[in-house]
Amino acid sequence: MTSVTPAARPARTPPLAEPSGWHEIHLTVNGEPVTAQVESRLLLSDFLRDRLRLTGTHVGCEHGVCGACTVLVDGTPVRSCLTLAVQCEGAELRTVEGLARPDAPLTPVQEAFHTCHGMQCGFCTPGFLMTATALTEQDERPDDTEVADALSGHLCRCTGYRGIRRALGRALDETYETATDSQHPQHSQQDSRQGE
Repeated sequence: MTSVTPAARPARTPPLAEPSGWHEIHLTVNGEPVTAQVESRLLLSDFLRDRLRLTGTHVGCEHGVCGACTVLVDGTPVRSCLTLAVQCEGAELRTVEGLARPDAPLTPVQEAFHTCHGMQCGFCTPGFLMTATALTEQDERPDDTEVADALSGHLCRCTGYRGIRRALGRALDETYETATDSQHPQHSQQDSRQGE
């Protein structure tokens, strides 16, 4: 009996996704325009880290609990591990790399975290910085309840939160006192004269 070997078939590699599963997105990331082809299911965290090499956005729990992956989308803190890249079409994104360029001074938030020792291992720090930045960019100073609510979405295993709370308080003081002084320059001049 003769065995017949079937003709060799060329290896067939399945596509990563159906053609309809790819989308072209246009957005701004840290002030730079970005156009990219992304899959429907690509997470924003993976897009930032793997495609754009912005690895300052840390991925911890991947369930939106730890807050390490927080970025600003149109000024609002979002969990990039729960957000799809395609959802950011036309949006303006800021990551921790966009806070202060290498040749620029630190932002008030970054300076406050440095001064008040608001970090230890640093893994959670990018998420805290982005949420703190959003708080300092509101029209009015957030009250204690709003600050506590914003920080409740972040986990830190090192610092016990004291340094982080001090840093955020300092950044808020500097930001909103400066805003008040610029709105009422006469008061600031009188205060400086009284101190003489």
